[in-house]
Amino acid sequence: MTVPTHSSVRGHVHRIHDIVDRGRSNDVSELVTSSWQRCLRDYHLDPSTPTIPTILTDGELSEHRYRSEDVIESAKHEMTTLYQQLGDAELAVVLVDTDGVILHMVAAPDFADEVGRSGFRVGAVWSEGEVGTNGMGTCLVVGEPVVVRQHEHFFPQYTQLTCSAVPIHAPDGQIVAVLDVTSRSPLMQQHSLVLLGMTAQMIENRLLDRRHRDDYPVHFHSRPELVYTLHEGMLVVSEDGHVRGANRSALFQLGFDSVAQVREKRLEELFQISLDDIVSRSARSSFHPVPAFSAGSSSRFFMVAQEPKSRAGNARDRGAVLQVEAPPAPRPCYQKGYFKDERLTSQLALAGKVIARRIPVLLHGETGSGKEIFARALHEASPCRDGVFVAVNCASLPEALIEAELFGYRAGAFTGAQRSGRRGKILQADRGTLFLDEIGDMPLSLQARLLRVLDERMVTPLGSEEPVPVEFQLVSASHRHLPERVEAGQFREDLYFRLCGLEVALPPLRDRTDRRELICQILHDEAGHVVTMSRSVETLLMEHPWPGNLRQLRHVLRTAAVLCDGDHLELVHLPPSIKPAPTEIGYEPVHDEPEEEGPVLNPIEANERQLLLQLLEEHRWNVSHVAKALGVSRNTLYRKFHRLHIELHAPQ
Repeated sequence: MTVPTHSSVRGHVHRIHDIVDRGRSNDVSELVTSSWQRCLRDYHLDPSTPTIPTILTDGELSEHRYRSEDVIESAKHEMTTLYQQLGDAELAVVLVDTDGVILHMVAAPDFADEVGRSGFRVGAVWSEGEVGTNGMGTCLVVGEPVVVRQHEHFFPQYTQLTCSAVPIHAPDGQIVAVLDVTSRSPLMQQHSLVLLGMTAQMIENRLLDRRHRDDYPVHFHSRPELVYTLHEGMLVVSEDGHVRGANRSALFQLGFDSVAQVREKRLEELFQISLDDIVSRSARSSFHPVPAFSAGSSSRFFMVAQEPKSRAGNARDRGAVLQVEAPPAPRPCYQKGYFKDERLTSQLALAGKVIARRIPVLLHGETGSGKEIFARALHEASPCRDGVFVAVNCASLPEALIEAELFGYRAGAFTGAQRSGRRGKILQADRGTLFLDEIGDMPLSLQARLLRVLDERMVTPLGSEEPVPVEFQLVSASHRHLPERVEAGQFREDLYFRLCGLEVALPPLRDRTDRRELICQILHDEAGHVVTMSRSVETLLMEHPWPGNLRQLRHVLRTAAVLCDGDHLELVHLPPSIKPAPTEIGYEPVHDEPEEEGPVLNPIEANERQLLLQLLEEHRWNVSHVAKALGVSRNTLYRKFHRLHIELHAPQ
């Protein structure tokens, strides 16, 4: 770090003494002023004398790490994830114990080396009494989140840094560590502070699990979809039904100020249900949340209780319950060669983590950009991967049928209904993933019903009065910009916010850096074996704008694989629609090209088919836009596509 000049040091020291003597300042918070007072009057520190924090010996550091071993293990993964989310090379994520000793740090090597020369490294003691006002040490003193910006540090040599720190609490409510983010930025962005707080809560939840492996974890929330997410309340309950620990969300939802107020209460004092009952009911519901009421009121919660972690794999007779483990950790959602673009890879990693917490994901991208492929990858990476993946294209279903298709119907519900009735797509997705493609085209009348299903997790089929419970994870997609649809009154704002737990923007094919890998992968898939390409073919495929994105690319390569009839692709095998004119530089002219194979049609049908294909290309295969251009309904257009053998539903 740059060494402060003598004049800047003098100014900084004078400012500290002046503010402490006056007792307060308009430009320095009360928290910082109080810390400066402690530094001068209690610790007898001198801001004009440079100081380096004490560095522990290897033996001393090992002792501190041993005492906090479970905290470190609970924090490591979450700290790495936080560092990746913040995306700043000049930033460090730090964990310190209650003595202010840095136990673990995640940072880029160059930044770690630079700040390490000033004593900011693993094994250093950053208590307030050691190095004055700083995020970690001051947070330990006040026991609440702290932000110490550059010139708010007590010692001048640290005034180039900004520290943001939050306490980490043990299941008994005591502070066991502090999580800190230190960077060069003069201000921590609001989203960074939110991520820091969320990370601390995740560490606390992991610690709760680790320290109470012999107790029963009880998860709950007033909204069933938030169980198994960061927002859930979590209690750990002993064999005899007494509460041993709780997380922050549990205290907030139950109206307690501290863990001490809830500890040793029986579960029946908090909810109108016993431990035996909730464990048994949870097992019967396959560990989906079940309703229960709070004790002494009509407040409804949704709860899940499981056997203690220490008994995993051992059968135990408690109300004839078999051991079922907690939801599995997410696995990487990379399929074949489809996701090698760096931006898309990072989006996949973030969406994979979110979907594992049962938070809905909204995909936005051009038609054909691979939204269903992305959604299937998320399903395969999620805790619901053993369930079914159900895709519904809200734009392709006639408005009169979409309600029955989504919600199902009982026998005799309407003329033409199947005699046995029919389960709708939502019920088919129970315990799996529901993918609502082109959600922006869903009629307003059905948006209200969908919102109700998402809130209540209950489906009432047409012609029935009995709601059916359902649980699924939700992925939606649209090529439309939904906030614009909301402003235009064509999409419900409350449904948009309900769908958009995380919004992911999928890049069009022309902007992806993995086009070459995609071309090779799709060509291999369509041919069933390795196919090589001439340089002219590769150049053409790489430089084509691909207005139809992955869907268009797959159609082209499927045709080429058929025409190639071998293992080497030349320009002659490509369909005419993407071939360059002979005069274009960089491509060899092709003569006597065979006609592209296609369906047998009469001349009038062939001309109509060619016109529709051209319109689809111009409108990037958006059926609604083509229908509008022709002045016909989408249903009429779909009938034409079927009659003229125009395929629309190839995998994206």
